[in-house]
Amino acid sequence: MPRTDQLLADPRLRLAADRLGRDLVKAAVTRAQGRARAGEITPDRVADAAVAELPATAASLTPVINATGVLVHTNLGRAPLSRAARDALLAAAGTCDIEFDLDTGARSPQRGRGVIEALRRAVPAAGAAGVVNNNAAALVLAATALAGGGREIVISRGELIEIGDRFRLPDLLASTGARLREVGTTNRTTVEDYQQALSDRIGFILKVHPSNYRVEGFTRQAGVAELAALNVTLVHDIGSGLLAPHPLLPDEPDAASSLAQGANLVTASGDKLLGGPQAGILLGDEPLVRTLLRHPLARALRVDKLTLAALEATISGPLPPVARSLTALTGALSDRAERLAATLTAHDIPARVVDAEAAVGGGGAPGVTLPSVAIALPEELATALRHGPAVRRGESPAVAGRVAGGALLLDLRSVDPADDERLVTAVLLAAGH
Repeated sequence: MPRTDQLLADPRLRLAADRLGRDLVKAAVTRAQGRARAGEITPDRVADAAVAELPATAASLTPVINATGVLVHTNLGRAPLSRAARDALLAAAGTCDIEFDLDTGARSPQRGRGVIEALRRAVPAAGAAGVVNNNAAALVLAATALAGGGREIVISRGELIEIGDRFRLPDLLASTGARLREVGTTNRTTVEDYQQALSDRIGFILKVHPSNYRVEGFTRQAGVAELAALNVTLVHDIGSGLLAPHPLLPDEPDAASSLAQGANLVTASGDKLLGGPQAGILLGDEPLVRTLLRHPLARALRVDKLTLAALEATISGPLPPVARSLTALTGALSDRAERLAATLTAHDIPARVVDAEAAVGGGGAPGVTLPSVAIALPEELATALRHGPAVRRGESPAVAGRVAGGALLLDLRSVDPADDERLVTAVLLAAGH
């Protein structure tokens, strides 16, 4: 059995130690030695086995091609970043002028000026803008600063939402010390319901977009313009992060329209339909946004340089992947699918092109389906594509599809065209080619 120090001297493992750290490489060597002692490999193959199992990075996260047809897949990290955002993130990864004025050599008076200016350009109706670490943080900050200490937040019973992992909005708001004043019913709430709840104890009215479900039938909800006419601070949580109206999503609220209709503050997510990194976006009246950002809690909720860089590049740069996937033409998807299926069938892998339905996901545009095209493969390939030997060896990204009707469907609406060849390679390796 080769000694550990001899194995670590192997040029491949020595370079890997520089890239990944000695502890991680040594652990791989130890596991390979254990395999040799168990008779799974011969002693002369220990170094090769250790090299084969080393990850691409020192982090444990595995790259995944999202072929589920869900464009903003929460369990897959929501929005994939654009090339511009990734480049900006990498540039900011070292030391940068996040709080440093290069002209004067002194501390900069505004942190994240670039992304604030980008948001103001994208939503001119906003008097000011701010960024915290997610949309829940934006709501916590608003509730604490405007209604902490027992003041009331007026909210419709139909908007007391629960999202994934048993996360309930009422619990979040109550944790700030604010009191919830529920009005209306689950299916019908009128502006008169809000008006009757007004008193000198009101901190603000909160309107929440129920982004992951729909209530249909005998329904009514007060609009932003109606609530703004009550002359009480109005906070609108639009959720999914559209900054302006989108023709394919007419029922999805957007920041520009909400502010134009009279909302004083809009909160939104950065990593959903906006297509950027996880962030909570604040847009609205300048005095109100300034009050929130000067609150002591804002320090605990602020974002780092990587988020600021990626978010600014997402807003100012070319269309991010989510936006491109949303507007992809089915004809282009069919052409891609036919080409990829032909390559797979040429390698004796049963592959056929089928029509499919994709979804926005991430708590956005509930009930909206998008016509799509998928490649149907044998169902038994699903596990190998997610976690087969090629994935564990780092030779292939993991691929997540969806199983339906006894077949594995790889929906191309959620796959970046730049990943088509990687997708084919992954399928070939999963099938043992």
